[in-house]
Amino acid sequence: MKVLVINCGSSSLKYQLLNPESGEVFAKGLCERIGIEGSRMEYEVPAKDFEKEFLSPMPTHKEALTLLINTLTDKEIGVVASVDEVDAIGHRVVHGGEEFAKSVLLTPEVLKGIEANNELAPLHNPANLMGIETCMELMPGKPNVGVFDTAFHQTMPAKAFMYALPYEDYTELKVRKYGFHGTSHKFVSEECLKALGNPEHSKIIVCHLGNGASISAVKDGKCIDTSMGLTPLQGVMMGTRCGDIDPAAVLFIKGKRNLSDKEMDARLNKQSGILGVFGKSSDCRDMENGVAEGDKRAILAEEMFIYKIKAYVGNYAAQLGGLDAICFTGGIGENAANIRAGVVEGLEFMGIKMNHEVNGVRKKGTVDLSAADSKVKIFKIQTNEELAIARDTFEIVSK
Repeated sequence: MKVLVINCGSSSLKYQLLNPESGEVFAKGLCERIGIEGSRMEYEVPAKDFEKEFLSPMPTHKEALTLLINTLTDKEIGVVASVDEVDAIGHRVVHGGEEFAKSVLLTPEVLKGIEANNELAPLHNPANLMGIETCMELMPGKPNVGVFDTAFHQTMPAKAFMYALPYEDYTELKVRKYGFHGTSHKFVSEECLKALGNPEHSKIIVCHLGNGASISAVKDGKCIDTSMGLTPLQGVMMGTRCGDIDPAAVLFIKGKRNLSDKEMDARLNKQSGILGVFGKSSDCRDMENGVAEGDKRAILAEEMFIYKIKAYVGNYAAQLGGLDAICFTGGIGENAANIRAGVVEGLEFMGIKMNHEVNGVRKKGTVDLSAADSKVKIFKIQTNEELAIARDTFEIVSK
């Protein structure tokens, strides 16, 4: 079976054509600068070690998808004879609200439900819908499946997802914690369960650490809490996002600096986090280089980042009533050994002990970082959101 996975942003389109059962990737790439001068598409065929860049005008996502389809079916560099070989299309959808607690076959009614959540994700959902509608137009008759970033977290109990605001803010405005990165949290927690031997009962913490970062508490395979909230701004400190702060600090800064709502939003989402504290970059690698050079602000940024993550680990271990495993994933979680070591340092009282020799070795896949006498497993797990989307798509269209 071949599933085309589509992830549409406002000016970008990531794609993979893959087999959901074997995980084989036939082709993958990225369309950038859609609707902007200088549009380009990256195209890669892993089996042939083939890569090519296309420079082509893409005024809308329709032109991007047309170029993608034409390339996939090209007689010389394509990987399928025609779109007939594509069995289904899986779409990443950022926000499913409370309506979508699992992946679903996309119908006109479902599309209306997604659109109803546009105000909760104004930059992402409209772009996701655009990609879905364009695929339906260019590949009519193909089943399309929506896989939601928020779905995995919809098993949270009310005590975890509610804010202590006037109750009508929830009932009338849908203000509550939703959580994000759900596809990654689901995939990684399932891989962790496999590594643990698929026990009936389990208590797992997943740390998805990248430029965007979130933590989740997973009990018996279901999410009971997660760090991101109504928006991805809540939670741990991130590349450019501030994470948890006193809401009154926002009003104080806004008033003192005479900022508009839009300017304050940009300050919190795009100018804070590692970038705001370190001052030179939002990239963890640059921060780590700064730490090695003795840069005081880099050291402070690293210490804050680790501290915030560790605080959530302790919180969620308490909510879970113990811990079987802690998993690190995402660009930072999979590659920054110092960050992983910093997070578990001092948690020996919880039975968490790391094998620092293994932690310092770069390996892909699922890697056990636990010391021999650790009572809690520590894993580094390579996330694969595209494969997770393809698997969900395959499961739904196979029913």
